[in-house]
Amino acid sequence: MIWGSSFLLTDRSLLFFTPEQVVTYRLTIGALSMLVISIIYSKRLLVSIRTWFHFSIYAVIGNILPYLLISVGQTSITSGMAGLLMAVMPLVTIVLAHFFLPDDKLNIFKIFGFILGISGVIFILAPSITNGSNSTFGIFLVLAAACSYSVNTIIAAKLTSYDPIVSSTCVLILASLISFIIWPETLQFTFSDIPLLSGSSIVLLGILPTGIAAYIYFIIINSAGATFLSNINYLIPVVAFFLGALLLGEELLIQNIIALIFIISGIFISRKNS
Repeated sequence: MIWGSSFLLTDRSLLFFTPEQVVTYRLTIGALSMLVISIIYSKRLLVSIRTWFHFSIYAVIGNILPYLLISVGQTSITSGMAGLLMAVMPLVTIVLAHFFLPDDKLNIFKIFGFILGISGVIFILAPSITNGSNSTFGIFLVLAAACSYSVNTIIAAKLTSYDPIVSSTCVLILASLISFIIWPETLQFTFSDIPLLSGSSIVLLGILPTGIAAYIYFIIINSAGATFLSNINYLIPVVAFFLGALLLGEELLIQNIIALIFIISGIFISRKNS
């Protein structure tokens, strides 16, 4: 629910903010949220230079790049479509994990689960893409973001495990600082001009799908591994699409119910061992 709601919140934030501002502000608010949590739990953020280097990789590949691609992509596609395209992420992760993670090889269940999962994605994407409300360019940008998430997940699984609170806090601090360096013009706005809807959306976007989600991310990657983590992206499309339909009036198709059955079945089967 937290990750799936990010596309709805991004859509509403883009009514006022530019894509670069959405990226920068969600990262800054997320960093502040996790900084408060790290202070509450008395976490020490003075880590080694090597650790900060690792965190900078996560910041760029797992935060700045995909957030920017999604924000720009959502200027020309619906929030539901953006969420649906995230279903590509676990499919890419399964393949990457086979080659780069020695303990996460493909087996008959993962292959069959992959086939079911991709069938669900096709059920969703085929009618949605052809209805003319989504640009091809926007679709490819969000697909690129999904691939970026996959690469980041594999990197996170291969690098040293860190305390989830420390990891998420440091990554978001770095990501927000880098964003301000890249886009210093994002500071050029007046608080009084911000509409309530866009303002509240970007605050929630920063706290939940950015800050808290980063914390959850590191907990799962440390305890369950990359492939299991990627499976959340089979459910994110479902959450994103139905939130878009219910709250934004985006078109809801019968194919999505069929896709839901395929996707959940794919997750269940892919988690079995051969």
